[in-house]
Amino acid sequence: MLDRFASNTIAGTNAAILVSLDFGNSNYSENLEELRQLATSDGLTIPAVIKGKCSQPNPATYAGYGKVNEISLILKKTGASLVIFNHNLSPAQQRNLEQRLQCRVIDRTSLILDIFAQRARSHEGKLQVELAQLEYLATRLVRGWTHLERQKGGIGLRGPGETQLETDRRLLRKRVKLLKEKLAKLQCRRNIQRRTRQRAHVMSVSIIGYTNAGKSTLFNGLTRACVYTANHFFATLDATTRKLFIQGHGPLVVSDTVGFIRELPHTIIAAFRATLEETVQSDMLLHVVDAGSPNREEQIEEVNKVLKEIGADAIPQILVLNKIDLINLSSGMSGCRRNEYGRITQIRLSAKTGEGLEFIRMALAETIEQRTA
Repeated sequence: MLDRFASNTIAGTNAAILVSLDFGNSNYSENLEELRQLATSDGLTIPAVIKGKCSQPNPATYAGYGKVNEISLILKKTGASLVIFNHNLSPAQQRNLEQRLQCRVIDRTSLILDIFAQRARSHEGKLQVELAQLEYLATRLVRGWTHLERQKGGIGLRGPGETQLETDRRLLRKRVKLLKEKLAKLQCRRNIQRRTRQRAHVMSVSIIGYTNAGKSTLFNGLTRACVYTANHFFATLDATTRKLFIQGHGPLVVSDTVGFIRELPHTIIAAFRATLEETVQSDMLLHVVDAGSPNREEQIEEVNKVLKEIGADAIPQILVLNKIDLINLSSGMSGCRRNEYGRITQIRLSAKTGEGLEFIRMALAETIEQRTA
């Protein structure tokens, strides 16, 4: 089944066909919409989306023979040069599809990595993205690059020699080792800064949440920083830390973090572990949620899954329902909710307009009081 966005032919490298197959997942529509937003965030135009229901993936090409032919026809009709699958493809499936379709084929993980490569600004962020890309590429080298299995020859390289694939693996391992060493040094520096704050008894707060929930906007509103914000996925990759002074209670440290997403690739979680450790070491988490999203409960669950994976699930968190200015609510809907012990557990606000930010400061002040009591 074809879902068309444009009737005219769209030629060029920025046009991509999206392929999303339904295997009976209850979140199929939400996952497809998320893929569209990811592609748009990557600067791609989408001439068509190809859908289909399947019982199980084809071992060779993921999509069945008929669906692959349909994709081929749409490629010729639209002039697109890229196909993006809303699934994780094996190296063999990716290679077979590229041979059949005669164009570049990538999966969801590769798309996310490409967005990360565009968004990284700091030195550490660029190192983390490159590490994630190389660790993803390693799986392609192991099973996907059989065309590189050829013996090198020449003076000094006669005899058994070394295959090109083995050379590529060796160079990749060397680069990965170098990147991990550089990130380890940056992590040591971060640990020293963290220990200094702990000795000074300065509370640490991390702003976490699903991508595009408004974390950086909230961070800017609280700290008066100028972190880049935009209405697309993964606008912020580089962790930023600022000191915030709460009147009558002293300073604390607030950190903005990378956004989470469904099925966040493990290579990304591993590469960004140094940055995510800022979250693990926090005294409190501000879990920002897009209040107007129809999938907000699923997004909350996905964020909590990642928190559990990195060992931050036991840290106290306050749920921040953001973007109340965009949903159909009467004025004055900002506010907070307390539990049976009188502690703030939920805050409604608009980080963009500033409505309700005082409740964040109130919650932080109360937390400082509880720690010093």
